[in-house]
Amino acid sequence: MAIGVFDSGVGGLTVHRELTTRFPTRDFIYLGDQAHAPYGGRGGEDIVALTRAGCERLFEAGASVVILACNTASAIALRRLQQTWIPGVREKLGRPVNILGIIVPTIEAATGLPWSFEAERESRLEGEKKEAIDITGVFCTAATAMSRVYEIEIDKRRDDLAVFTEACPGLAGLIELGAPAEELKVVVDDHVDALRRRIGRHPDKAILGCTHYEIVADLFAQALPPGVQVISQPTAVADSLERYFDRHPEYDLGASARRDFLTTGTPGPQSDLVAQFWGAPLTFDQA
Repeated sequence: MAIGVFDSGVGGLTVHRELTTRFPTRDFIYLGDQAHAPYGGRGGEDIVALTRAGCERLFEAGASVVILACNTASAIALRRLQQTWIPGVREKLGRPVNILGIIVPTIEAATGLPWSFEAERESRLEGEKKEAIDITGVFCTAATAMSRVYEIEIDKRRDDLAVFTEACPGLAGLIELGAPAEELKVVVDDHVDALRRRIGRHPDKAILGCTHYEIVADLFAQALPPGVQVISQPTAVADSLERYFDRHPEYDLGASARRDFLTTGTPGPQSDLVAQFWGAPLTFDQA
């Protein structure tokens, strides 16, 4: 048994690395759907089908809990799979299994409030809103931006926070292909500046709402002025998962520190960019 980590490609390795640090003795299986990456420009039904297929492969490999280390899959597919698919999987396998996403922990970190909290609403005239104290900028894929999940869920909990989303089409694909840092820096700088122009100033906080972007978090930090807090999705996910496993001891997560890396794409060594981020060459097997 193991913890499964799923992403459209290599971006989820940022979450995976933090989880293995937090749970060093647990067994992990990572699956990157590189044959179909990136997900950000795909339609909703396609994203749901691909996410379901990836989770199914991880459950077959022995995963008890699968972490969707992909904002697009978490925004588009998670709730539907939890509600309509997972009950049948549990019955078929005869053991506890579940799928968890990364957006809920990120919103908890951004608002400082638990997911269960929804700010009480006072009666107010249409269009009237409390003046925002802080502005949060979200850099994400086109599909995540279209879902408006960050705007909707943060507003439910904190109406003193304004959220502006900047879709970055193509950036995840460039990172997946191992584009050089110089090329990636130009793209990141352009999107940070586009968000600044739209807001009228830089945000107070930034969410890298695609785990691929965590690989180039240093480029976002360079493009943003000092003092802008960049919320770490991997840390938020690890914190949340630690609490979840404390509440749910029924899941068998293994205890041999096994590490398997699978891809639906071409197996073998990953890109130099991944090796630099990971700190060592990383080899994937065929899923």
